[in-house]
Amino acid sequence: MARKGEGRIRAGGLFLVLGALLFGAAHAAAGTRVFTDALGRAVTIAYPPERIVSLAPAITETLFALGLKDEIAGVTRFSNFPPAAVEKPRVGSYVNLNIEAIVSLKPDLILATAAGNPQIQARKLQDMGFPVYVVYPKDTDGVLATIRRIAEIVGRSERGGAIVRDMRERIERISHRVRGLNRPRVFFQIGRDPIFTVSRGSFADNLISLAGGDNIAKDARIPYPSYNLEEVILKAPEVIIVSSMYVDTDHSGWLEEWKRWDVLPAVKDNRLYTIDSDLVDRPSVRIVVGLEKMARMIHPEAFPPEPSDQNKTSRQYPGFTATGEPPLRPDEGKILGRE
Repeated sequence: MARKGEGRIRAGGLFLVLGALLFGAAHAAAGTRVFTDALGRAVTIAYPPERIVSLAPAITETLFALGLKDEIAGVTRFSNFPPAAVEKPRVGSYVNLNIEAIVSLKPDLILATAAGNPQIQARKLQDMGFPVYVVYPKDTDGVLATIRRIAEIVGRSERGGAIVRDMRERIERISHRVRGLNRPRVFFQIGRDPIFTVSRGSFADNLISLAGGDNIAKDARIPYPSYNLEEVILKAPEVIIVSSMYVDTDHSGWLEEWKRWDVLPAVKDNRLYTIDSDLVDRPSVRIVVGLEKMARMIHPEAFPPEPSDQNKTSRQYPGFTATGEPPLRPDEGKILGRE
């Protein structure tokens, strides 16, 4: 026999499902457009959507960059950028979605990613009558195409196009600076015990290549292989970059451990760095900032000194103000974070 508490939860769940079906039917009768998502599915969307649920931090960042602060109804647990994102209702983590929380927000668009969201949960939301549009960027070009595509389906094509042009210009500027230079051997560390790194198929590997480096683990069979210490020493990296993937961890301690191995060129030349993992792992607008930082680490000789935070007056994140605040709406007079 079910306990009383369980009965209330199940009854509430049934109510939410019925409400979801009715809500979906109502919007089907309103103005709609059909878009093809990254899985090749035709998705009918109320256009423009007014209540959007994001199922990944990268999608959340893109929506804010497009000026959709008011239209974002819910986000996943680790959506922490821009600061306004933490004020939005939570719908679980992107690998463990809270279906009831999503349904209660009555979204007219759910943006999901094929790189992490459980397919069974995304399909369940779709079967309940919600339009679920799936994105799946696999490299930097895919990120640009995804931003442009999301902008199109939410009615922000002009702003999305401007953001993508800005990002592409910055990527090409970096490519121009590192073109023809020697490509230092790079070890990119994402795990400590055991040691994990990145290979082809990961965003970080793509960024290392664009930044003019040679990933020592690029030939591994999987995107995120484990590596033992002996392998790293034998491949003699000239640059070691530690990603701050683990929350509440002092990653500078990881660099201190590498300093014990002064046979490594990276240690001899003091070329040990940490980088914010959100800038290199999330396929969104800030990935161009991650690329710029990585290029400065790999080829410091090709770039002027980076201005201090106090002296930064130009934009930092595409689509955001210089302080990382959400952008103004298109009709509020300013464009793309340029103060």
